[in-house]
Amino acid sequence: MRITSQYIATSLFIILALSLCAYGAEPATQRGVMVRVATIFISPDPNSAKLAQIERGREVAILEHSNQWLHVYATLAGQRSENPITEEDSDIADVRDVSGWILGKGVVTASTPHGDQILFGAAADAEAEASRRGGRKGAAGDAFFLYLRTEEYFPNSPLAGEALYRAADIKWQLDRADVMSRPSSHARQAYLREGMNQDLMKKVIKKYPHTKWADRAAFHLIENRLCGDWQGSSSCPKKESEIYEKYARERPESPDAPEALYNAAWRQAALIQIYKTEEKAKDSDEAKAHAMAVAQQVISQYPQSEWSDRAQSLLFLVQQDIPTYGNAVQ
Repeated sequence: MRITSQYIATSLFIILALSLCAYGAEPATQRGVMVRVATIFISPDPNSAKLAQIERGREVAILEHSNQWLHVYATLAGQRSENPITEEDSDIADVRDVSGWILGKGVVTASTPHGDQILFGAAADAEAEASRRGGRKGAAGDAFFLYLRTEEYFPNSPLAGEALYRAADIKWQLDRADVMSRPSSHARQAYLREGMNQDLMKKVIKKYPHTKWADRAAFHLIENRLCGDWQGSSSCPKKESEIYEKYARERPESPDAPEALYNAAWRQAALIQIYKTEEKAKDSDEAKAHAMAVAQQVISQYPQSEWSDRAQSLLFLVQQDIPTYGNAVQ
């Protein structure tokens, strides 16, 4: 039989197509999230050498099964840090890759029944542990990763939006402790200091718009726009009051709207005294009227909120010309 170049080309195409089909038929590597602390061994034997320990919330790639054992590949990130890191922070030294064997339990995959509730519940437990005095070291990081994976593995879960927000909130609080410990935190202008990382909060707003989780994330972002130390200047509380009022106006259903309005009222009350030191009597009178109006808005619009009681107290002080800012004593 005469073999033509066309025959050869056709044969090669068939072989390539079959190879691609076979490759595509191979199952993708399964991923899972740890809800327990596990020891990684060099072989599927509890008496073999220990390679590392993997904490709650960290992800593993499952390479193979052997009886009750799992051969896994894991990136151990943020396990020795009080401030958990994300993939974008992978240049930090606290990252290492390990391949070994773990006992095949306590691993949640995307196909685990009630997996979203399991991960979310484990995250909530870790978060409670982190807030407890003398709680487990690293619990905040565990909670961060568990919440993050809840949203990643189960994006259609009713818990997804809250899980991502809670992960963002934990990261924000840890960042805040770091930022506020620096001398630059006292700078009057916000741009003079390094603010909290906004990426996760913005992700919540983008992925879950028109939810209370997006509202809460937007409220956090205001903090990066606040002055450090007012230094007795009226420009800071004036600007901040406008920011808080704008937030409450645009997101009136937000759980944080009452607090935003109270914050605006409190800053207007502070302006009463600041304007007096700047010898701006008219501005001081306007700030008093503004503070009273916003405080009354909190009371009437959110009567069941704790901020309503605080607004009532603030209103009483302002009405009686009692200073709420500075060292003035009457």
